[in-house]
Amino acid sequence: MPVLLMIGVPIHQAISAAKFSNTISSFSSFFILFRQQSIRWKQLLLIIPISLGGGATGGAIASLLSERTMTIIAIILLMFALCLQAFKKQPEQAASAPALPKTLYPILYGISVYDGMFGPGQATMLMYAYLRIGMDYLSAIAFTRFQTFISCFGALTSYLYNGHVNWHIAPFLAVGSFIGAQLSVRVAQKMNQKQLQFLLHTITFLLIVQLIFNMVYH
Repeated sequence: MPVLLMIGVPIHQAISAAKFSNTISSFSSFFILFRQQSIRWKQLLLIIPISLGGGATGGAIASLLSERTMTIIAIILLMFALCLQAFKKQPEQAASAPALPKTLYPILYGISVYDGMFGPGQATMLMYAYLRIGMDYLSAIAFTRFQTFISCFGALTSYLYNGHVNWHIAPFLAVGSFIGAQLSVRVAQKMNQKQLQFLLHTITFLLIVQLIFNMVYH
């Protein structure tokens, strides 16, 4: 999405194209992990209304906040999540799919709202949220991809209703996202817990730097 903004694509068209591509790519990568992980449908069903409602809400209020405001929110949340995870003592054995505490629901809803509004760093925030309750990395990826699929679909409905989707851009972005999602899932399955943790922290740091750079120089 930042590339689309850099070449002059209007903000709402860039966001809607990202939601369209993420809807397709996130479900494709989730499906691969779901077949291989011991994830219960009951847990996934619980987060559908949260993610769908949050995504639709975010898409509806996207025009009320400036891009700069949403970027500042993303930077603060990502820095907070990175600090929490960095100083948290990791369990010796993480559960593949522990029960989701009710206190997690407002956090998931808030992240889905942010995803519907803008989105950079949303998946990283979800990863940290699921890891905080003791979920292992591959299961956290699966839950993150599923929630991304639902929230992006909810946001996409709002953008479709308002006529913001540019069909000259969205399909091509979706193809690239689909290929990237398939590659990333297969690479993640070959990495151990410590490697995945290091990769997540590195990506989070680089994302924070990128968002700060974009905010200062654009």
